[in-house]
Amino acid sequence: MEKIKVSSDGAVRQVTLARGEKRNALDAEMLEALTEAFARGPGEHERVTVIRAEGPVFCAGLDLRERGGGTIGSAAIETMLHAIETYSLPVVAVVHGDAIAGGNELALHCDFVVASETARFGMSLAKIGLAPSWFLAKKLLEVAGPVGAREMLLLGDLLPAPRMAEMGLIHRAVPAEDLEATAQSVIGRLAANAPLSLKAMKAVLVRAMAFRDGVVHADVDALVAAASQSADAREGIAAMLERRAPRFEGR
Repeated sequence: MEKIKVSSDGAVRQVTLARGEKRNALDAEMLEALTEAFARGPGEHERVTVIRAEGPVFCAGLDLRERGGGTIGSAAIETMLHAIETYSLPVVAVVHGDAIAGGNELALHCDFVVASETARFGMSLAKIGLAPSWFLAKKLLEVAGPVGAREMLLLGDLLPAPRMAEMGLIHRAVPAEDLEATAQSVIGRLAANAPLSLKAMKAVLVRAMAFRDGVVHADVDALVAAASQSADAREGIAAMLERRAPRFEGR
């Protein structure tokens, strides 16, 4: 069974997370398929790509069983997110359920996020002893600013979609029954615009934020790696999988 479904209908391409029974947790196969879907250029008639998901949850982030076992790491998700962020045409995320950790980053690396008011977004990594890489953290700074990034990263709480819209992190938060109509309105407006203009503007926006990539951050990478390889991280992942409170010891 396909975990990532890709289909095209004229100007609109659909990329669907299809692992609903696992809360669309991203495993190595899904990361590779998503990367491939956005690494190649758009088709001749494509104007916009839509990311959506099956099941009650949009995306619960990286599959903790694979992450804990060392099957996937930050490089794989960073490569996938970079492919989405730098895709030459607009990408719209239609978020009907929770978008957590890697799922939150997946949504925020799209150009537009239209979400149900019942959806929640967040980076709960601090609650399981992990930390986001420089690449992931800088995206939160870009879209949320220092105050919003602190709230999302240091507290680790899930924020309801209306709060995300208030903070300017997502485009729209609407009642669940209005989600599809609102998304189709945004998608339709994008698809009606001039493709060369869309590509030029997207390139400007991507390039304008590229300066963060040049900031020296080897020391930050070392801190992130230390947290990710710590006993606390192993305990946090185990506690999450066992549905219990973690016992952190700072080592």
